[in-house]
Amino acid sequence: MKRRHFLRAAVVGAGVTAFGNTLSPAALADPAQNGSSPYGPLGQADGNGIQLPSGFTSRVVARSGQQVAGTGYTWHRAPDGGAVFADGDGWIYVSNSEITPGGGASAIRFGSGGDIVGAHRILEDSRQNCAGGATPWETWLSCEETDRGYVFECDPRGPASSAVRRAAMGRFKHEAAAADPVRKVIYQTEDVSDGCFYRFIPDTWGELSSGTLQVLTAGSATSGSFTWTTVGDPDGYPTATRNQVSGAKRFNGGEGLHYANDTAWFTTKGDNRVWQVNLAANTYELAYDDSLVSPGNPPLTGVDNVTGSTSGDLFVAEDGGNMEICIITPDDVVAPFLRINGQSDSEITGPAFTPAGDRLYFSSQRGTSGSSSGGITYEVRGPFRTA
Repeated sequence: MKRRHFLRAAVVGAGVTAFGNTLSPAALADPAQNGSSPYGPLGQADGNGIQLPSGFTSRVVARSGQQVAGTGYTWHRAPDGGAVFADGDGWIYVSNSEITPGGGASAIRFGSGGDIVGAHRILEDSRQNCAGGATPWETWLSCEETDRGYVFECDPRGPASSAVRRAAMGRFKHEAAAADPVRKVIYQTEDVSDGCFYRFIPDTWGELSSGTLQVLTAGSATSGSFTWTTVGDPDGYPTATRNQVSGAKRFNGGEGLHYANDTAWFTTKGDNRVWQVNLAANTYELAYDDSLVSPGNPPLTGVDNVTGSTSGDLFVAEDGGNMEICIITPDDVVAPFLRINGQSDSEITGPAFTPAGDRLYFSSQRGTSGSSSGGITYEVRGPFRTA
């Protein structure tokens, strides 16, 4: 399959620091293939049951149902999508709770040296909060993965009472969101087998209370050009948003979503694909498809949440598979970066880098117990490459 060469954006950190980066010189030519990780092979499992490349270490920062160390705050069940925000000399890691009823989101504050200095609730009384996305104005968009679910805009610094429901962004089975400050829009994925890829155009950039919801329209091929078409009724009733526009392109279970410099990457778990959307050229194609890996035995299956590093690498978390976070490099190599052992009934969620790019946060949603009450949130620290 012939593909145009698209530049992959170098992503400086995570969360709000990811907007306004420069492009890397690397280019995509074909869907990513098996290869050797730039970090080398995985070592033996550490004390937390995590296999990491040489030079990397892990620590547990929170467990569901237990107080976050040094705080009086009890960490939520089923931790899911997350992001990191700069906070003075430190940072804040935000995490959703994918349960119903309850849901919501919490945050852990870290000092300049990585010590935990606080934890608090930033959203409550919502449902099945799966993934989301950070905005350039330093808020967290927490998405409900329910029929006619909402997007909530939250302040990472709290309190929960400041969170606002953003109905204009559409009511559907939300998964993830990502802000594009160039076009001043928010992209969104939809987690159903015939879901769509959306963009929300606020009437005023930085204010999400009103605007226009549009859906990507294209043919059935895995690459080509696309257009945007306005959804007539973002409320999604009685006709679901995905069924209101003729020609809306269908994606099999939209999951994680990441934006950097004119490109959006998102995953579809139903067919184990990573899609790449060139927003300047209005074209789309596959960055990864497990059925196109040659030879077989693809390292990445159950694709889910995704984030990017300062080197332009994508880090894709697995829901299922063998509990790995895999890397897709700018030169189209896919390989395991880490593996969690002894947690086959869980999934990896919420990968996000600190502004400095030297720490990666993520969760095992159900931990060793296989229950939403057994979630574990981790930090991995080490020599992440920057170029």
